[in-house]
This record gives sequence, structure tokens and C-alpha cells, in this order.
Amino acid sequence: MNWNQLLSTKRFGMEAYHAKKADDRTEFQRDYDRLIFSAPFRRLQNKTQVFPLPGSVFVHNRLTHSLEVACVGRSLGNSVAQRLKEKGIEASPYLDEIGAIISAACLAHDLGNPPFGHSGEKAIATYFSEGKGQELEHKMTPEEWKDCICFEGNANAFRLLTHQFQGRRPGGFVLTYSTLASIIKYPYASIHSDPKKQKFGFFTSELLDYEKIAEELGIPKAPDNGNRYARHPLVYLVEAADDICYQIMDIEDAQKLKILTADETKALFFGFFDEKRKTRMLETMEMVTDVNEQIAYLRSSVIGKLIDQCSAVFVENEAAILAGTFTSTLIKELPSETATAYQTCSKTAFAKIYRSAEVLDVELAGYKIITTLLDEIVTAVQTPDKAYSQQLLKRIPEQFDIQSPTTFGKIQAVLDYISGMTDIYALDLYRKITGMSIPTL
Repeated sequence: MNWNQLLSTKRFGMEAYHAKKADDRTEFQRDYDRLIFSAPFRRLQNKTQVFPLPGSVFVHNRLTHSLEVACVGRSLGNSVAQRLKEKGIEASPYLDEIGAIISAACLAHDLGNPPFGHSGEKAIATYFSEGKGQELEHKMTPEEWKDCICFEGNANAFRLLTHQFQGRRPGGFVLTYSTLASIIKYPYASIHSDPKKQKFGFFTSELLDYEKIAEELGIPKAPDNGNRYARHPLVYLVEAADDICYQIMDIEDAQKLKILTADETKALFFGFFDEKRKTRMLETMEMVTDVNEQIAYLRSSVIGKLIDQCSAVFVENEAAILAGTFTSTLIKELPSETATAYQTCSKTAFAKIYRSAEVLDVELAGYKIITTLLDEIVTAVQTPDKAYSQQLLKRIPEQFDIQSPTTFGKIQAVLDYISGMTDIYALDLYRKITGMSIPTL
């Protein structure tokens, strides 16, 4: 792979059209703005990140998380671009735009996540593999069935960004090829994924779309697996930005919710620094008595260090990344002191945050809500002549092709509809369908 080909302003769905720029924004800045002003992005404000929404203490949702990841991603990209130029690499006129590409990709990386966090993904997948959806297997091809039983938010984001929904223009969001390629953390289709790990980059229904992007950008098949592609190099930076934010910000949220004490949180963040740096940081903290502000200062210091070191790791491994032979993540290749501190944060988060009662409760509720919605709506699209089905199907916007001639097409329309819901919308529809909430007459 080479930077000149990897950084492309060609837009998906507008390959034959070259618009004259009407303002001073670059094509990648236009990607960012297009995402910011989109309805799917706005809906992230009512989608769970980790902790239940809403609460008496404001914690992160998918929207605030995505904005923060975009900020960190921009800093990572700008740092990498500068370091590459310092190495004497001037292989592309868009090298200075790496930060803009990554920040746009970071905004888009969670757009495909259904309501209620990762439990929503699991609920959709297991509806087909363990629930009533099993009866549909014989009506689909093996590839189509794999898309259902391995439903995955990453793949759904690529579909949302590229699919032409009814009444919409070709190319979906019509983003640049480089931005689209930068969100594909797992560059292979569902048919080549492990159902137990449930990670892949695109559904089989979007395989040809990704292949077109990969060919244009010069992304080869993985050296060790002909069924998979190598990652676009900027994926590593998007992934690092996400890893940095969710790990560090979840710990700060846990302190605000009193799942972790202030002393526990400070100790976790201080673990990233040597004694000399700790002394200077303590002197700075003496000027501030507010505990939350002290922790915010430590958090920003940790993020700054992780940005600097991840950028360095990327540039050190640039040759292997471009060759498609780099198989690790930037976080896993950090210097030992930082890596140990990050691992300590991960272990603490898993033990005390992700298994906390608050998180488990929203996962259990979300699982029930999504399963019920699937039961009702999947039945309705298969039996559209029934009176109740007709009433329920009127709730589905026209952009979703519930009249598709194939069973798989109908099911995809249902999944597009449900995965795009906010937590609140899904809960409200669940209550209406089950009779728990009756409109006032």
C-alpha cells in the first residue's frame, strides 16, 4: 500500500461526478460536517455507551463518546502526519489531511450500533441463532443467514453509510473512500467471521461495495488469509482513539457514579507516569481543591501521553502497516510502563464497571426490549395481510424496504429500522406494543 493511493477524495456513489468546491473546506472536512449534521449522528445522544440513560449524574452516551474519539483521533492523525514528514515522507498531497480523515471516521465508527450498547448487538444475533428467528434459516442463503446470526455494529455502520435506502440518493452518505475504509476494523465479511467472536467489518450484502473501495485505494488481501483484506493504515489510529477514550472516560464516569472512589481513580491515572512526573502533577493539583477537576486534569494528562506514544508506535511500524503484516494494535505495542497502567485500567473496568449492577440492568432490559420488537415486527413483515401486521407496519418509515421480494431483504429492513432506534424510542415502542403504555384519548 502507498499513501498516494490510500488518501483519496473520490466519493462513494459519486465516482463519475467531480463537483467544483463551493467553499474552503477540504473534502475530508466535508465528510466530518456531513456526519455531524446527520440524523443518525444526532440519535447517538440517546444511545447507551456503558451506563444507563438518563441519570442524575450526566455520563457519556454514544454521541459524547464519538465526539471525544474524534478529538483524540484528530490529534493522533495530526501527530502522525507531522512525524511522517519529519521522516521525509511526502508521498501524498493529502498527508496533512490525515487528522481530518480520522476525525470524520471516528464520528462514524459507532453509527451502526443498536440501542442498549453491546447487549443490543447480542440480542439481535441471538434472536436468529437461539430464538424464534431460527425458523427463517431455510429461507435464506448461508451468506445471508450468517449476516443475521452474527449481527455486528461495525458492519452495520458501513451499511448505514453506503446503502441506498428508499427515496435516498445512491452512495448513502456519499463519503470519501478513505473515510469509509478507515472505519473497517475487521476487513472481512460475516461469512468469514467466527460466530463466537462476532467481529467483522461488513455484511455479505455490502461485500462488493467494500471490494470496490479496496481496489481503488490499493488495499490488498491479507498476506496470511485470502478471505480477508489488510487494514487501511488509518484504521489503527481510529481504533487507538476509540480504545483511549472508552477506557479512560469510563473510569472517570465510574468515579462520578461512585462505582470507583476518587482515590482509586487517581491511583489508576497516576500509574501512567514515573515519580518525577507525578511530583510535578501533584504540585499542579494543589492549586485545585475540586476532586472532579483534579481527576479531569489527570485524565487529560493520560490521554495526552497515550496520543504521543500511539503516534510514535504507528510511525515506527509504518513499513509493516503499509505491507499489511502488522497484526497487533497500537495500544498493545505501547512502552511497558504505559502498557501495564493501561492493562490495570482494563482489569479494573471489567471487574468493577462493566459487571456493575447498573450496567447489567440496562443490558437485561435492552435484551428483552429488542427481542420483543424483533418478534413482533419480523412476524408482521412475513404476514403483512393480517390486521395487526398492517397496523404495526404503518409505524415503519418508508425508507425501509419492508416490501422486498426476498425474506432476507425484509429482515434487513427490520434490522435497519430497529438498529437505528434510540434507547428511548425502542423503550417507548416496546411499551406501546406490549400494552404497557396506552396513548391518552
